[in-house]
Amino acid sequence: MTQTDPERPLGAVVENWTPPEAPGGEILEGRYARLEPLSAKDHAAPLFAAYAGHDAIWDYMPCGPFGTEAQYRDWVRETVANPAHMFYAIRDRETGEIGGVASYLRIDPAAGSIEVGNIAYGPSLQRTRAATETMTLMMGWAFDAGYRRYEWKCNALNAPSRRAAQRLGFSYEGVFRQALVVKGRNRDTAWFAAIDKEWPALRDAFGQWLDPANFDGSGRQITPLGRLTEEIRVASDPTV
Repeated sequence: MTQTDPERPLGAVVENWTPPEAPGGEILEGRYARLEPLSAKDHAAPLFAAYAGHDAIWDYMPCGPFGTEAQYRDWVRETVANPAHMFYAIRDRETGEIGGVASYLRIDPAAGSIEVGNIAYGPSLQRTRAATETMTLMMGWAFDAGYRRYEWKCNALNAPSRRAAQRLGFSYEGVFRQALVVKGRNRDTAWFAAIDKEWPALRDAFGQWLDPANFDGSGRQITPLGRLTEEIRVASDPTV
């Protein structure tokens, strides 16, 4: 439709739009991380061990903590049977260890929108190159598949998650007040997103950060990822 009336503005026409496919459980593999479809048989035991003694991991999650491996295994079985989301177990290729999970959720091919969430990294995976590459691989799959919008949402009180979203190049979109009740407590939800036209620049930023040349002999980063993505974000979170 041609725009003719300035008092009745319409959105831009999305040319040649074809809804993408939903995630099919493909293995995603990079230099540092390998993402395997979550399985109770293959992953429940090492994940329970990775999380053991670190109950703070579950503070802002809708599930957990889990008292026994059997409880966690049951949760994995129920979770992977739910088609509303697609969970991955994350293997650090440098150590071979399974250290966490992440998922696609709110998968809406008709709208071209998909969310990354349920991110639970054990201590062995936290602050590693594999942890960052996991997010790169998942974002890359989504945009390469044809999604237009890639979302990140978290409890508005979860400052580390809000910082992580910005570091990864997600733009801040505001807070939905009283969005949920989680574990009997109110949750205001902070929203972030990246869109398809930002992906080429984000991909280059991730590639530059993950390049071995960006780390010194002790493994410390030379250029922080947040510095590489700050010019790509269209809005910053004022609280972090």
